[in-house]
Amino acid sequence: MVTHAAAPQPLLSIIVPAWNVQNFIAACLESVLDQMGPRHELIVIDDGSRDATLARARALIEARSDMACTVLAQDNQGIAMARNRGLACARGEYIVFVDSDDRLLAGSLAALEQAIDAHHPDVIACDFRVWLPDQEDKSHRVGLRYPPGLLRDQATILNTFFADRQMYVWAKVFKRAVYEQLEAPVFPPGRVFEDMSTLPRLLSQCASLLYLPHAIIDYRQHPDSITKLISETWCMDLAGALPVARGHLERLGVAPSVKTHFDIAAGYFYIRVVKDSYELPRASGRRVRAFIKSVFVESLFGDCASMLAAVRAGQTVSIDREHDARMIRQVERALAGNFVFRARQTASRKIKVWKRLRRTQKAALGL
Repeated sequence: MVTHAAAPQPLLSIIVPAWNVQNFIAACLESVLDQMGPRHELIVIDDGSRDATLARARALIEARSDMACTVLAQDNQGIAMARNRGLACARGEYIVFVDSDDRLLAGSLAALEQAIDAHHPDVIACDFRVWLPDQEDKSHRVGLRYPPGLLRDQATILNTFFADRQMYVWAKVFKRAVYEQLEAPVFPPGRVFEDMSTLPRLLSQCASLLYLPHAIIDYRQHPDSITKLISETWCMDLAGALPVARGHLERLGVAPSVKTHFDIAAGYFYIRVVKDSYELPRASGRRVRAFIKSVFVESLFGDCASMLAAVRAGQTVSIDREHDARMIRQVERALAGNFVFRARQTASRKIKVWKRLRRTQKAALGL
């Protein structure tokens, strides 16, 4: 473990979980270190890397002895447990997560400090940039739909979150006290989609939210990204996150509008998994669809008819209501086992797999 002398309680704790990212860790940590000042601390958790990640992180931190930095090493337990350990060590009033293959964009810590000093909200919701290093012209900013100013209405906080469907913990900067209100472990161990089950629970504990229209993270897109890997476990884990969030919201007794927005967001994730499942071998795909169908239906507060009625009546926060309506009709067809829907998905996914294989072959040949 590498630890530098601790300063007084920092305002921001920046937590970076890392695993086998020797080619990215330097750029990630330098993007943080270059912005750090006396109100910040950096905590890096190496999750049992088998490459040079830990050595490179330690070398960078040792060269910045004037900053409050800690590097911790643990056996491989997954990103959820690495995040949980970072939370346990953090002393800051607010928590900033940065994934180890991403970058903290310039000016982000200063923008967060200004927002906190002015408003002191329970959570700050931030924009981010989808970053394609090899295709910079396709990189683009993703903005959230929150209204300007300090929000104190929980229904608006949750409804807009579900409408945006940006389930990334690094795009939300929460007070550490908000994390401490949830039962440990905050991030469920062993899940790929731990953000999806955790963020709704965190936001439901917030009495105030400030939207900061500043892109804070360069979200790296590359072939090794976990979100690109379609497997039976991946599909089932995505669906398995829904009941955790649903149960928490039900226990809190959230407003009817929140339940409707949760159902619509769940519909989007359900239909995504159904479509992705057609890339799996036939038997695996059938198992996935049977499993997620039962989980999805049990996780809904209402049904497709009530979702569609709310959308058509203009009662929802929405990026595109017509798109929402199309999604709900697709969900209805998927649940009913519609033959045309199944045939289209089978053909569509086979074409996508073929195109992906062709791209891989061309890359291997240097074409």
